[in-house]
Amino acid sequence: MHPLISQRWSPRALDPAAKITDEQLESLFEAARWAASSGNTQPGRWLVGRRGSSAFDRIFAALRPGNQTWAGAASALIVGCVVTEDETGRPMPKPDYVLGLAAQNLVLQAVAEGLVAHQMGGFSPEDIASSFGLPSTARAVVVIAVGVLGSTDLLPEDLATREVAPRTRKPLSELVFTENWGSPAF
Repeated sequence: MHPLISQRWSPRALDPAAKITDEQLESLFEAARWAASSGNTQPGRWLVGRRGSSAFDRIFAALRPGNQTWAGAASALIVGCVVTEDETGRPMPKPDYVLGLAAQNLVLQAVAEGLVAHQMGGFSPEDIASSFGLPSTARAVVVIAVGVLGSTDLLPEDLATREVAPRTRKPLSELVFTENWGSPAF
């Protein structure tokens, strides 16, 4: 497995003093832009706020309280949105899937830049839509905290324990089948 994939994880311990450069931030969005995109429909759109900005504060305010306990230390908060219709009003094909591909490119680019990223579903899409004036054809799907790995001392005890726990995944035998559902391919 490529090191970018094996080294990717979703830490919550972020350095509250770390800054993200314009070049780093732009490279994340370039990586997202070049993801496979369902016939080049590119339904993904992004909102970004650097720590200390109004945009960051509005994204942070939309997070659920559990995510607010740690995400304020991120160098940037990014919202991945989808446009659900094209310019003619036709529905976009699989926009959430396409955004997921772009988000994974963004996260892997963060690893390549020496950064870390944590994707979250724990936020209010309605608050994002209201706060940022999303059109009716756009929907917030994910928030991504990006920053530099920090000390677990910055986290509440329960999160600090989770932060240092070994990373595990289900075995391939439970995920990849052949012939019939449930018949392991590996």
